[in-house]
Parts: sequence; C-alpha cells; structure tokens
Amino acid sequence: MCRRSVSVFGLRKDGTEFRAECSLSPLVTEEGESPLFFASIRDLTERHKREIQLRQAEKMEAVGQLAGGVAHDLNNLLVVITGFTSLVLEQLGTDDPLRGDLEMVQQAGEKSADLTRQLLAFSRKQHLVPSVLDLNTLVVELESLIRCTIEDQIEMQLVLEPALWRLEADPSQIEQVLLNLSVNARDAMPEGGKLSIGTANVELDESDADEHVGVMPGHYVMLAVTDTGMGMDEQTRRRIFEPFFSTKAAGRGTGLGLSTVYGIVKQNNGHIWVDSEPGEGATLKVYLPRVEGEVESVTAAQTRAEATDGSETIMVIEDEKMVLRLVLRALQNKGYQVLTAEHLDEALRISLGHEGPIHLLLTDLAMPGGTGFELARQFAETRPDTRVLYMSGYADKESEDGNRLEQGMEFLEKPFTASVLARKVREVLDKMESEPT
Repeated sequence: MCRRSVSVFGLRKDGTEFRAECSLSPLVTEEGESPLFFASIRDLTERHKREIQLRQAEKMEAVGQLAGGVAHDLNNLLVVITGFTSLVLEQLGTDDPLRGDLEMVQQAGEKSADLTRQLLAFSRKQHLVPSVLDLNTLVVELESLIRCTIEDQIEMQLVLEPALWRLEADPSQIEQVLLNLSVNARDAMPEGGKLSIGTANVELDESDADEHVGVMPGHYVMLAVTDTGMGMDEQTRRRIFEPFFSTKAAGRGTGLGLSTVYGIVKQNNGHIWVDSEPGEGATLKVYLPRVEGEVESVTAAQTRAEATDGSETIMVIEDEKMVLRLVLRALQNKGYQVLTAEHLDEALRISLGHEGPIHLLLTDLAMPGGTGFELARQFAETRPDTRVLYMSGYADKESEDGNRLEQGMEFLEKPFTASVLARKVREVLDKMESEPT
C-alpha cells in the first residue's frame, strides 16, 4: 500500500479549527508490511494564508492593469471634452443661456478626471517627481487640514518618532496617502472616537517576509493611522484595497480612497498592512523604504500670471488627433505660433526644416516610435535652448525612463482644460525668460 494524503480540518486544544494534511502510510518492519499504519498531521494554516495572499496580489495586479488601460483612454477623451468646453465658454457672455449647461458639462468632466487620477494611482501609472522627505514634516504640515476634515467628536493625536529616517517619494502622493487614510478612519467612527497618526523606524526581517507575500527585508519608515471605529472582519480586510469596494452607504464615496493609497504605496516599493477586528477599530500601517540623504526643499507652486497670451513658437507632439486639435486651437487662440506632429520622427523632421526658433517643445510622454524623453534628448542636440513641457495622464512602465520625472522637469497632467494649458505654457516660457543667460 502506498502513502496517501488527504486534506482535513483539525481541532486545537482551544476548540478552534485549522486546515491540515493527514498522511497515512503502512508501517514496515523487518518482516515486511504490518497491519499497522503510521499517521502524521501537518498544520496548513500558514500555507493556506500565503496562498490567499498570493491570489489576492495576482488579482490586484490584474485589476490594476485593466484600470490603468481604461484610465489612459478616458484621459484622452476627457482632455477633448473639458478642453473644447472651456474654449466655448471663453467665447460666451456671462448671460448667455447656454453657459449654465456648458458649465455643468465642464464640472462633470472635472469630476470624471478625478476618478481617472485615482484609477491611475491604483494601477501605479502616475508620473512621479520623487524627492528625499521627512515624513514627520509632512504630517505636521497637514495636521490642521486633517483636523478640519474630521468631525468635532473625534480626538486626534500625533505620535511621531523624533529621529525618523528619511524616505524618497513624491510629496504630493504621500500627502494623498495620509489624507485618504485619515478620511477613511473618520468614516469608520460616525459616533466619534480617537484618531492616532504615528511614525516609526522599522526593520522588517525574514519572518515578516515569510508572513507577507512580496515583502523584502530591510529598513522602512512606517506611517500608522489608527482609529477606534467599527473595525473589519476578515472578508472586508481582504477587499478594502479593491477599486470601488466600499462598506459605506450608497452615494458616500467612490470606493477609490484606499485603492489609491494601495497603488501609491506599491509604486513607491512599499507595503501596507491592515490590523483590525470587528468592534475593535483598525490600524493601517504603511512601510516605505529608508533612504540616505538630506531632505530636499519642495518649492511651492508659483503664482500664475493673469496674462496667458504669447507670440512664441511652440511645437506640439501628440498622437491622439482630437487632443492635438484641441491643443493647437487653444494655443493659437492665445497668439502662439504652433507646429504639430504626431510622432517622434515627424517632429524631428519638422524641426530640421524650420528656420526660426522653437521656444517650447510640448510633448506627450508616450507616442509611436519612442517616448517624450527620447524626443527631448534628440531635440536638444540641434536646439539646446528649447524648453520642454511634458504632458501625460499615464505612466508607461515599459518605457526606457519608466514613470519617474526628475526634479526640474515641467509636467502637465492630463486631462486639462484649455485655460490650464495656456497658464502652464506661459509659466514655463516666463521661467525661461527670467533665467540668467
């Protein structure tokens, strides 16, 4: 008789069940097989837990790819919708009977754009401008905003590690993580409670890697957000990072807050864990890799000038014809001379044949035949004085430069309106004129 194994449920001394594997094999003696059998039982709890984690990780990856692709296509459509709507609004008088209807269209487009940004964050397709950060500083700077966001009956406290390590990330994304986690904690305490935001230096070791799929041992900066709310059962804990999953009543939120946090954390090579039981509140812990280096100053956005007109020459590269038409129209309306191309080779050919200066290169990051980064590098060989403004709503991880923008690079996020485009173009051109020669 050969050895046989079956899956069973065992019973611990405390009365709880556990998954197990029971193996039976004949007991062999010097005289041969005996009528006795050798039985062994192996606890499969940890293996089953890791299998669930792995399936969930694979599921989240597949959903993220789908969400990123959908958001990319929607972004281009929203650029056209909000862009042409803003162009028409600029030509209508304040008392025009159509103005109110068009403003409703524009507001709907802007809300849709917010949804695509959240989907892109979840799918890890946002463009990053990382810098070395002090997480404590960000928490303190956002404290007043968080206090305005939570209810009066919720007590808030900060528990910050004084000698906190540094991390490298896009500061706007980390702010979004903190705000989303705080709002989620607030919603879990409709009757009031206590919100605690803490930071700590943490070393994750091999045991942590064994317990959590995808975790790499090392030094991490931890952000913990704890509430004393209703808590979550196991089924809810497994699903809270899925897009559009929500335990809130209909009409209260989109179900994208925590999925946005999940995507941002993963895009920054971090991890996020949930510790919660029904009726016992919840703690969400974010772990981001420690880096060495000094904190980089983040310059606040410059005040935008009222004047957005100009006469400079701008080359626009965009493979989506409707978006290209919008950008061309918006810039020509402001007085700019505009050259257009749909791909890298065409842009380089037009540049070589153009005798005058090209003051600004406005290029999509993803295009047929190359990336915006590649175009900018080749453009600089013949026109080193041309400024570059990148635009995109989607980070292609397969491109050479991935999804990371370097400090100092100018970027315009899709979708945008015609007025936002004009202000950003004027801002970049004015910055170029103000720099010393």
